[in-house]
Amino acid sequence: MERVTIGANFSEQPLWKKAVGIPLIYFPLITTTPFVLLGVLLVRTHLKYVGGMDIRSYWDFVPAWASHRYCYDNQIIYSTGSTWYNLRAHRFYWIFNCKLYCPLSVALFRYAAYLVMIVENWWCPFEHDKKQEYATGAIDKSYWHLHDQEKERLHPDDRGNPIWNEVSQNGSDDRAE
Repeated sequence: MERVTIGANFSEQPLWKKAVGIPLIYFPLITTTPFVLLGVLLVRTHLKYVGGMDIRSYWDFVPAWASHRYCYDNQIIYSTGSTWYNLRAHRFYWIFNCKLYCPLSVALFRYAAYLVMIVENWWCPFEHDKKQEYATGAIDKSYWHLHDQEKERLHPDDRGNPIWNEVSQNGSDDRAE
């Protein structure tokens, strides 16, 4: 498994770089979240309007609050030695980062990617080297599978791919055409 190297270099970074770099975690989220939310709303509406059903909800991507290993009482924080600072940092860190930033932002971007995979599988059921990663957004039939003439024009592998053609999963079409 490939890994990003970060821990090996953190200690060698000058303090000014860390001081500037750490708050940069939040700026992309603050600047992109409104656009991602708008995009999610538009893509979800598009899918509903073209007949999409059984689309997972955003909350399916958010981890259950009870599944977190740490809670407020035992949340680990970087200790400064100052009791007052540690209590305030502890509360802020736990509430903002562990209960909001991490699970909600990761879920938002995963949900947006999920919706885009569905759109891709619906409109573009054409194989490429990353297409198997779109299985999270598997659909019953692509737009091109609805019309016999168009379906016949697809490459055989695209015609039978179970990511966008339920028929090839179970061998028969149980739905009325």
